[in-house]
Amino acid sequence: MTKVVYKHHPAPLWLVALSILLPTSFACLATSATNVAIPHISGYFGSTVDEANWIITSYMVANSCLILMSGWLENVLGRKRFLKIFIGIFTLGSLICAIAPNLNSMVLGRLIQGIGGGPMTPLSQSILLSAFPSDKKGIAMSLYGIAVMVFAILGPTFGGFIVDNADWQWIYLVNIPVGILSVCMVHTNIEESDYKREAKKADFPGMISLVLWLLSMQIVLDKGQQYNWFDCAWISWLAGFSVCALAFFIIRELESSASLINLRLFKDRNFLIGTILASSVNMLVFSTIVLVPQFLQNMMGYTAILSGYALAPRIVSCVLMMLAINHLMKIFDNRILIALGFLFLGISTLFFIDLNLSISFIYIAIPQVLMGVGVILTFIPISSLVLGTLPKSELTNGSSLHNLCKSTTTAVVASVASTLVARHAQMHQVYLVENLSNFNTVFQQKFAALVSSFMANASSTYATIKANSYMYKSLLTQSRLMAYVDVFETFALIAFLLIPLAILFKTESGEKKELTNQTHHI
Repeated sequence: MTKVVYKHHPAPLWLVALSILLPTSFACLATSATNVAIPHISGYFGSTVDEANWIITSYMVANSCLILMSGWLENVLGRKRFLKIFIGIFTLGSLICAIAPNLNSMVLGRLIQGIGGGPMTPLSQSILLSAFPSDKKGIAMSLYGIAVMVFAILGPTFGGFIVDNADWQWIYLVNIPVGILSVCMVHTNIEESDYKREAKKADFPGMISLVLWLLSMQIVLDKGQQYNWFDCAWISWLAGFSVCALAFFIIRELESSASLINLRLFKDRNFLIGTILASSVNMLVFSTIVLVPQFLQNMMGYTAILSGYALAPRIVSCVLMMLAINHLMKIFDNRILIALGFLFLGISTLFFIDLNLSISFIYIAIPQVLMGVGVILTFIPISSLVLGTLPKSELTNGSSLHNLCKSTTTAVVASVASTLVARHAQMHQVYLVENLSNFNTVFQQKFAALVSSFMANASSTYATIKANSYMYKSLLTQSRLMAYVDVFETFALIAFLLIPLAILFKTESGEKKELTNQTHHI
């Protein structure tokens, strides 16, 4: 029988929260701050952008693997030792990234950083739920939301500021003093939990199959577009291998008595619905974190810092909503807040269907404000409900599984979003090229006007070649612009379709009763 006894925390609650959320926030910041620096990093190492994307991939894979292992590792090492070791690993990875002499060393550093940062998110959530009384649950989840979601959204702005005003290495150097301070604060303010459990063997087959699934899946997603997906034999074989590894992992975790994680937690309705909705929030948020800076830098000519500033308004609205969400959760049913949040997310994404190359900065800023409101209206109530009906002994495992799904969704979206833009751009190019015909009078008039304009400073032959090049470049630009619109329309539709799912949560009163009982036992 599992029995967990938590010691009394001599430190104030705010100090306990700060001790665990400080490293968590910087681990989340590391996830998104690197995205805007990829062109600079690839140029520094003399590599292609596709090769430099392994810097993101390696972190995501390591992060996802360690998220799921966090419950077992906490049981083996103890809470305080576990936190100090993995904060140290994250700090070491940051140091390696900052001094990396080549791309391979950089990827290794990000891998180590992901190993250290992975357990922070689920463990911080379970510690806050255990430490804060039930009547302050909203405050706890608001603090958790600031660390996990607000700092992740802050990443592009922070990364853009660094690469435009200093060396990109400072993205990682700032983590070193934070890591050292965090180890000291954890040692002082976080009490060790006494676990009286039967010894549990390590589920090495489950761990290996998890790593193989995530790694092979991420390679397929990263390289699929480059090698034309399943027209390439090794992509097809690797995709099949990834599916087999996933199937083995699921069967292993369901049937083995020494399983790494309890997948049967998905039988709990709140946990299942909350995980689906939270993963969808991550999908919507991180798709815009990837696509909006990409659009602004590649098509509008924005610098990295300007593209980061374009996302900054959502940070302001997030923080303001954090101040109000606890009061809103006391007044309104959480299901209503979640449904309203997805409505805001859908509307904010729908703004981007009118993208063009003449839009102003304010047009990009307005939907960011709406998205910040939607993020907090969904994220905080979901975080409060998703673990509320689980047994107290499964809080850490549930948090790990929940955050694995969110982390995997983020990794998939980071790859799929850009791929969707590329594929839709090719599709629109096929349709638009039909207009570049000598039988199209509009094209003939435009082409003749260009040739006439270029002939002022060049021969007729050169002017004709230049006019053709100009028209083809315009075709590519319009095709890519329409592709961005298609992708944003898709994500907006998903947000609207998810609104009714919020109603399927168990009643708030029932959830409150469950959580009160759990907190009482803890």
